[in-house]
Order: sequence, then structure tokens, then C-alpha cells
Amino acid sequence: MRKIIVSFCTILLVLSLSGCKTNSTNNRLTVDSGQSIKFTKEEINKAVDCVKNNFAFKGCTLTKVWYDEEKSKSLSEGYMKNGRGSVNGVKPENVIVLLSNFDVDGSGNNPVLTPNSTYSDYQWILIRDSKDSDWVIDDKGY
Repeated sequence: MRKIIVSFCTILLVLSLSGCKTNSTNNRLTVDSGQSIKFTKEEINKAVDCVKNNFAFKGCTLTKVWYDEEKSKSLSEGYMKNGRGSVNGVKPENVIVLLSNFDVDGSGNNPVLTPNSTYSDYQWILIRDSKDSDWVIDDKGY
């Protein structure tokens, strides 16, 4: 009888853990780290993780995050010349721009975003102190 109870409890534990989700945005999230000569796949993936872990728009679901070297370079240059990069001392090799899409639900929980819509090409500007440092989000938007 004891073996049956232990087996039953083990099965329940395994099934309950398999249903756990750390982040509801990961269910439908597509990630494309693209091709890069500036950053390694690992560096890009760490930047993507930073965006995923810090995406906190109420009533929204992050659906896609990607790196496009050409767009990132152009947006990084603008950030370095006219954005916070012109004053914060970050080096160009420590700036990456990711793009994302996210859906807004119809609950009306977010007064700034249009309900039942999709926002595309939303920019995330991430910086780091050095190649060995973690990425942090310095700016975001359009």
C-alpha cells in the first residue's frame, strides 16, 4: 500500500510541475537571433532573455523578439548620436537593438495601448558595461 501511495504522489508531483509556467509570454514567443558579425549567438540570446524577463506591459503578450544586424546598426547609430548613448559614455560595441512584436488584449487594462491590436517592430535598446557584463534595457519604444 505504501508503494502505491508513494508512486501516486510522485506521479502527481511530476504532472503538477509539467504544468508550471515561469512566464506566460513564452507560450507563443518566437525568437530569431539572426546572423551577426558584431555579436555572438550567446550575446544576442542574453539580450533576448533580458527583454523577455523585463517585458511587463499590462494586458500584453510578447509574441516575437528578433535581432536584425542591419536595423540594429542603424538604430544604434541614431542612439549614439541623438539618444542617451550621446551622453552616457557607452561604447558602440556595447549597444544592441532588438525588435519585437506584442499583442494587446481587449481587457482595457492598459490605457496607453490600443486594445485588441498588435504592435510591431517595437525597439529595445540594451547596453552593457563590457563584453562580460549583463545587458540592461536603456531605452525602448519607437
